[in-house]
Amino acid sequence: MVDVLTKEQRKFNMSRISGKNTGPEIRLRKILFANGIRGYRVHHNLPGKPDIVFVKNKIAIFVDGCFWHKCPVDFQEPETRKEFWLNKINSNVERDRNVDDQLQKEGWEVIRIWEHEIRKEPDYIIKKIISSLK
Repeated sequence: MVDVLTKEQRKFNMSRISGKNTGPEIRLRKILFANGIRGYRVHHNLPGKPDIVFVKNKIAIFVDGCFWHKCPVDFQEPETRKEFWLNKINSNVERDRNVDDQLQKEGWEVIRIWEHEIRKEPDYIIKKIISSLK
């Protein structure tokens, strides 16, 4: 199927997608704050640029979008330009694995949270983070 937008429209739409301070990231930070969890850095300069980092505990948290990182629960294949998007998304998944390996070799614990988990399972996420902080 051919893209329904012109090249210029697609470029504009893609430029509006932010890599920082996304809705799910902000929701997670609000959940952490509401549960009294402090002492983290936002967008610390580590490989993969984790969204939240507990430097003292060496915990790197990534908030992964269900589409961009191919969530096993919510991912839906794009209807247009399938080959392009699947190549892009699969390279994101591969990069995530490499970043996880690199951080773990450097002694970091890596936590990956899907955007749908923040919406649907905030209690589970908090328990997961608290148990890692202990």
